[in-house]
Amino acid sequence: MKKPRTAVRSCRQNQASGHEGREKQVLSSSQVKPSTPDGTMPKFPEAPAGLARRQKEVVLRASVSPYHLFRDTAEVTVFRENLLSWYDREKRDLPWRRRAEGEVDPDRRAYAVWVSEVMLQQTQVATVIDYYTRWMQKWPTLQDLASASLEEVNQLWAGLGYYSRGRRLQEGAQKVVEELGGHVPHTAETLQKLLPGVGRYTAGAIASIAFGQATGVVDGNVVRVLCRVRAIGADSGSTFVSQQLWSLAQQLVDPARPGDFNQAAMELGATVCTPQHPRCSQCPVQSVCRAHQRVEREQLVASQSLPGSPDVEECAPSAGQCQLCAPPTEPWDQTLGVANFPRKASRRPPREECSATCVLEQPRALGGARILLVQRPKSGLLAGLWEFPSVTAEPSGQCQHEALLRELQSWVGPLPATHLQHFGQVVHTFSHIKLTYQVYGLALEGQIPVTTTPPGARWLTREEFHTAAVSTAMKKVFRVYEGQRPGTCKGSKRSQVSAPSTQRKPSPGQQVLDSFFRPHHPTDVSSLNSMAQ
Repeated sequence: MKKPRTAVRSCRQNQASGHEGREKQVLSSSQVKPSTPDGTMPKFPEAPAGLARRQKEVVLRASVSPYHLFRDTAEVTVFRENLLSWYDREKRDLPWRRRAEGEVDPDRRAYAVWVSEVMLQQTQVATVIDYYTRWMQKWPTLQDLASASLEEVNQLWAGLGYYSRGRRLQEGAQKVVEELGGHVPHTAETLQKLLPGVGRYTAGAIASIAFGQATGVVDGNVVRVLCRVRAIGADSGSTFVSQQLWSLAQQLVDPARPGDFNQAAMELGATVCTPQHPRCSQCPVQSVCRAHQRVEREQLVASQSLPGSPDVEECAPSAGQCQLCAPPTEPWDQTLGVANFPRKASRRPPREECSATCVLEQPRALGGARILLVQRPKSGLLAGLWEFPSVTAEPSGQCQHEALLRELQSWVGPLPATHLQHFGQVVHTFSHIKLTYQVYGLALEGQIPVTTTPPGARWLTREEFHTAAVSTAMKKVFRVYEGQRPGTCKGSKRSQVSAPSTQRKPSPGQQVLDSFFRPHHPTDVSSLNSMAQ
């Protein structure tokens, strides 16, 4: 058996040879000094800040070891062939793949890919399948989506999270239909330039899968695959490392099958090269994986008890720290294996906010009991969705009762303050906000039913509520209300809610999961995007 030690070339050696070549290039280019016809040095319009930035980029590139790159075409060929062969055998049967593969019209094919890529952003495949199927059944073409109302889009998107995605997708469809003659741009560059909400990744995915453009893509799965294959331990979220990953993706993409290659790379990260428990024995590119080689080397060193063995991740100390290696403060963790890569980026905790919200109900309304919903502003968090009347509240809870009552009265007129009851709380985490809803309820038992509402408000039955464009957070709020109403049964301990109590307020660790109270009617699939995965 070939020892891993001989299979892994030292990062230190690679960087030494790489630096020598780069120094020669720098010397040769600096010997040519541009001048104007009168012999004076020209004045370049570049600002000092831009020049400094470029100089910094040159220094960073010079401190990258070739160990982290693909140095020859043979290695690239092996990576492409092994990955695509594996993908042909193991790829999952997904509705957007079937639709794209069977669609001959390029614009309809691009639309099918576009919808799937937008839905899959920060969302698990299992959650997206049902939403994608219902979306394409309702709006099978760009023209169908462009003519839909935003209310319809929000209604179908409800529960999927990151709601601005649906709105921007429709805006993009409208632009294609109204300004681009119904034709989707064919290149990643024009897609990103012309379509709202289409960033670098989505543009590359559409261009490669739908139109066959040989352009690489980098999403979270591809980041993990590339960081492990090339042992990149630096912060993958930094601008410099991100640029290097995009360069690697572009170098690797197969020009004959760019769409399949990009999907294969993402599939590998999603099913084999997973964050916590990678299945290295089933990996088609194990033979060129630096992380796997590092694991084998560390195991060999440990078995031979060689405490002084050099670390392959150390890169030319005399030239400074390699910009793609893990920092010295984060040593190799033997228990993690290849999961030492990529480095986990430090995330800011979501900011905490508090809101008081009220389920206002007319139990004896004509046609059955109805609840009041009001529409959120057209921009910002949960833009355009419907919710129970709410006010921003202080964590201490001071004055929220009075403020909430005034908000309710602004929609329906005078109300009996004594009937406003506090039912509990719901904690819901968005990508950047941890929002605690204090849940109130008020039933208009003996009053004349309200039959008219101002613009931006509506009375809905329970059945209508469960199919309306409301967020997952509001469905949680409603479950609390339903569970605390007189005559309803309490549920199990599965909801991240708490009922009012005379005891001390429970700590966050004591709060239970979010399905505590059983709803009377089935709800939409709950979002897996309450927090960025």
